[in-house]
Amino acid sequence: MIFKRKIYRELLAWKNSARRKPLVLRGARQVGKSTIVREFAKEYHSFIELNLERKQDLILFELDDLRSIIETMLVRENVSINNESLLIFIDEIQESPKAIKLLRFFYEDFPKLHVICAGSLLEHAVKDITSFPVGRIQQLVLHPFDFEEFLLAKGNGNIIELFEEVPVREHYHEIIKNLFHEYLIIGGMPEVVKTYIGTNTYSELGAVYQEIWQTYKDDVEKYGRNTTEKRVLRHIMEKAAYEKDRITMAGFGNSNYKSREVGEALRSLDKSRLIQLVYPTISTQPPQDIDFTRKPRLQFLDTGLLNNILGIQSQLIGLNDLSDFYRGRIMQHIVFQQLQAQFTAIGINFHFWVREKANSSSEVDLIYPHGPYLIPVEVKSGAHGRLRSLHQFIDHTNHSFAVRLLSNTLSVEKVVTPQGKAYNLLNLPCYLATRIPQYVDWLVRSENQAYR
Repeated sequence: MIFKRKIYRELLAWKNSARRKPLVLRGARQVGKSTIVREFAKEYHSFIELNLERKQDLILFELDDLRSIIETMLVRENVSINNESLLIFIDEIQESPKAIKLLRFFYEDFPKLHVICAGSLLEHAVKDITSFPVGRIQQLVLHPFDFEEFLLAKGNGNIIELFEEVPVREHYHEIIKNLFHEYLIIGGMPEVVKTYIGTNTYSELGAVYQEIWQTYKDDVEKYGRNTTEKRVLRHIMEKAAYEKDRITMAGFGNSNYKSREVGEALRSLDKSRLIQLVYPTISTQPPQDIDFTRKPRLQFLDTGLLNNILGIQSQLIGLNDLSDFYRGRIMQHIVFQQLQAQFTAIGINFHFWVREKANSSSEVDLIYPHGPYLIPVEVKSGAHGRLRSLHQFIDHTNHSFAVRLLSNTLSVEKVVTPQGKAYNLLNLPCYLATRIPQYVDWLVRSENQAYR
């Protein structure tokens, strides 16, 4: 069962680029990196796949120079170097620091070769390599399925065509909301989606989630440099899902671990893309000032995995409106995941906003940078939700735009803060979280055109 992924378009652009460099495909284990490369290989006449966890492939990179490696590989696979329609895929490249260093010479000495690399623990291997070939490679990040990829997998691609019309038509609202309900419950891990589509039932998914999460927990052994680090990592993997909202490092998960120990372990998991540390910004205008001294939130790789760890999927199935469930945490989590999945470049992170004073505090769920603006995005429980934090942000920013994701239909309201500043509030259905960039652009352009 082959699923369409949005990143395929970027792979095609890479293939046809005159400035093509070796491509490093990054992302957590089991998000589909190897699968998408094998599917993409159909664009080529010849395909060589190496997996450096296999000794017979790893031994190639023990040869003296890159030319010897390539010639030996081509002879072994019976492929001609003169064949320009050749894709070489080096999987689990983190197993050979030498192979990573040699990527620069693929670019400099063999520019006609099309080379893609991937590795489930690459983020940890890179930190130990002093000559990582920055500038001589291209990098892309693959995420779990977003909602639109889930629809494609289910054969509901016609729904995505509806999203192309901005704003989306209101009479499709219930149909799309019900499909999003499905997606929010199971998430976007490819193996889970494949099992769900094949069985058309939730009951078979528990074992798949558990296998995936156990694989991640087993990987923890590879992240820790010593026994103490491994012990802290295992503790975090067991307890992180149960932490509420913003976390405290010291004593994490009712432990005796110190702030430094927990912080190092969480930063290690952040590199692996399993559990992300999301720090707040205190800025209302660019550039964002990220405050690493304040309490962060935790974002899991996938909402479906989080639901399963918490044991709440059966409750979610029976609910009509999920926006208020678990104090809105699950909806906030899926919205953040959806926005992140729209960006494949390395180093793109999103943040939330805080304003903390002695007698009061405000917090906005998500900040989306848009040109000269930082756009506040709230994910609210129920059909309405309070606007106090949005009001405070708007009073201090350089624009008059805000977004609120709700369970109801799309609308734009004219709102005035208690301080008297008017702004445009876009009420966006949660299922359009993948389209936040397009709708923010639409909101800003619509207002600007109104004043011309």
